[in-house]
Amino acid sequence: MICLMGLVNVLQRGLMGMSTRVIYKATKVPGVFAILIGAAITVLVQSSSITTSVLTPIVGLGVIQIEQMLPLTLGANIGTTITGLLASLVSGKVEALQVALAHLFFNLTGILIWYPIPFMRMIPLNGAKALGKWTTRSRLVPPIYILVAFFIIPLGLLGLSALFGQESMGFTVLGSFLVILVVCGIARVVWWWKKQEGRAKFITFLDKRSAMSDTTRTLPEDMQYLKAKVSQLAEHTGLPEDEEEGVEIDEVQPKEISDGTAEEEPAVVDEEVAVVTDSTDIAKSAN
Repeated sequence: MICLMGLVNVLQRGLMGMSTRVIYKATKVPGVFAILIGAAITVLVQSSSITTSVLTPIVGLGVIQIEQMLPLTLGANIGTTITGLLASLVSGKVEALQVALAHLFFNLTGILIWYPIPFMRMIPLNGAKALGKWTTRSRLVPPIYILVAFFIIPLGLLGLSALFGQESMGFTVLGSFLVILVVCGIARVVWWWKKQEGRAKFITFLDKRSAMSDTTRTLPEDMQYLKAKVSQLAEHTGLPEDEEEGVEIDEVQPKEISDGTAEEEPAVVDEEVAVVTDSTDIAKSAN
């Protein structure tokens, strides 16, 4: 995180004036050439993480668009497989070459699925844009996304595949039941998201959480500001400021009532009320 912040700071200072326009024009090429450029850069640096780590803050600074970053990232995924291929050729083992080729063709298949068709291309682009908007509302969105996408979902799929690989009727039935539950759960979430205004409710929840967080963070400063304004108002009007005084409230302890006391006290009170009433009537008659 510290290195990424430092990288963003350096790029923000360096990408000014002509350099910004040069980078924009250099990356504004057809998608196929952008894929080749991303692959070539990754082969040179031997790491797709470096390529994406440099491209991400550049997009954040607005130098290039996210549509220009997508083919470069896809090319970086191809370029990173070259390291495995070179290592497999050096090892001289067939199994190592098979793993390296599987890695290569897995990335090539992903590119063929998600990039050539414009409709399919918009799915990751819209997802990235939506995730960016949600992140501006709440900082909890990225860690939750990483936890779900890279841990919970892979471990769940691994567990399901392990159930079907036990060669037991009980585990197979259990795996089938869990698959049905997962499919029904996904369908329910999609229905809630699309048909029951789930997207709007989710964004409203993020806005409320962000507002609550901002209020909690600025509450001490707001209290100090209000106290200063109250002091100024008191000096202007000449009114004394309220002093905090602790008020002690004595709790009335119930008295121990002896035999017959509870019944005698109401009678005495009634007699006193009757005497007062009679005296008032006599006074009125005399007048």
